Amino acid sequence: MNKYKKLVSDTAVFAVGSFGAKFLSFFLVRLYTGVMNEAEYGQADLIYQTINVLYPLLTLAAADAVIRFGLDKGYSKTKVYSSALFVTIIGCGVFALASPVLNTIPEFFGLTLYIYAACMFSCGRQITAHFVRARNQVKLFALDGILATLTTVIGNVVFLVGLQMGVKGYVLSIICSDILSILFLSIVGSTYKYINFRGIASTLLHMVKYSLPLVPTYILWWVTSASDRWFVIGLVGETENGIYSAAYKIPTLLLMFTTLFFQAWQMSVIENKDDSDIKEYYSKVWRIYSSLLFVGACGLILICKPLTYILVDTNGKDFGESYRFAAILIVAMVFQCSCQFLTSIYNVKKRSVNACLTALAAAGTNVLLNALLIPRMGVLGAAVATAASYFICFLVRIIDTRRYIKFSSNAVKIIIGTVLATVAAAICYTAPAHSMLIILAITLLAVVINLRAVIDTVKKILRPEKLTR
Repeated sequence: MNKYKKLVSDTAVFAVGSFGAKFLSFFLVRLYTGVMNEAEYGQADLIYQTINVLYPLLTLAAADAVIRFGLDKGYSKTKVYSSALFVTIIGCGVFALASPVLNTIPEFFGLTLYIYAACMFSCGRQITAHFVRARNQVKLFALDGILATLTTVIGNVVFLVGLQMGVKGYVLSIICSDILSILFLSIVGSTYKYINFRGIASTLLHMVKYSLPLVPTYILWWVTSASDRWFVIGLVGETENGIYSAAYKIPTLLLMFTTLFFQAWQMSVIENKDDSDIKEYYSKVWRIYSSLLFVGACGLILICKPLTYILVDTNGKDFGESYRFAAILIVAMVFQCSCQFLTSIYNVKKRSVNACLTALAAAGTNVLLNALLIPRMGVLGAAVATAASYFICFLVRIIDTRRYIKFSSNAVKIIIGTVLATVAAAICYTAPAHSMLIILAITLLAVVINLRAVIDTVKKILRPEKLTR
């Protein structure tokens, strides 16, 4: 099987196994906005974002190192997994001593124990799940995603609907899901057999050297993606933050699809990093990836308003207007997904410092624009700041990464796609007469412009392999 077909095959496995799980998780927004008001939903989202930013701090981004070194035949999988667990145990121990600080934050008061438990088990699940991927057990990884989502749904029904525990119930459902996921992967995937802390010093050193610069990178990405919530709370209010948090859910559909692909792509580029045609491989995959991103963005903006009213409980609440900000955040998500794709080059070349520096450009832009725009424009300012910061990071990364792998950047179509998606988002926000028809025309134009890239790539994948003599 050639690498194109294997990439498609692995992506299909992740899609079949993870799409249902992610799709079901996406529709939980209706449940959350139904049982929580705007302020409570905003608080729950802040906790979730905080757990995400604490994870790389506690593990020193060990999950990334597990993928990079676990797929490398030059390293023992036992030492890779054990090294990652060792770092995680130390990190969670330190956090146990420092966790009371969380109680000083008004939004987290009384939730310290819940947040600590959620962080600890989330770290364990991330490390274990990534190790399963590093062993090429993609079907098991995908199945775990389905089971994790189902247990989360059950937990939400029990704790949120049945026991009416509010934000505490939301966090408890996450904790229970992660515990069950760790047990499932440990038993079915036999990951416990790879735990042996003897002689891990050398592997541990290599992994930490690689992953340590990724810690500030994760923090900077958190600043870019989540700090705007704190700005909105401080400068506008908690109710507006709840609306803004709801607006983020539809754009994550785009990230959901690209993540399914990226999981397979990340494995593929590491496995084929020494191939002579690696530049051509990147160029062809980037061409279709970027094309589908812009087509998907325009299409998502087209259905943004009706989808919001389907997914969000608007009965007596202000969540309904979130679609206007969602359209702008969809444009932001295009460039976040593009930055994610370019991260694979840094992973292959072990340039984690470059990943950190380019993320710094996004975070700096985001903080500056949040401070300038939110006092004047409210929630709209936060959405614009996010879109601008991801765009800046994308520009910096596509210039920087091509120093290591000089793939074709497809600049003309990127510019056209950016203009089309931005115009569609602006029309969705301002809602002039016949706005749906205008966005539909833009979407069809995006399809026509990018259709050739899709057709060429399909031909490449379906082309029979030549036998070598």
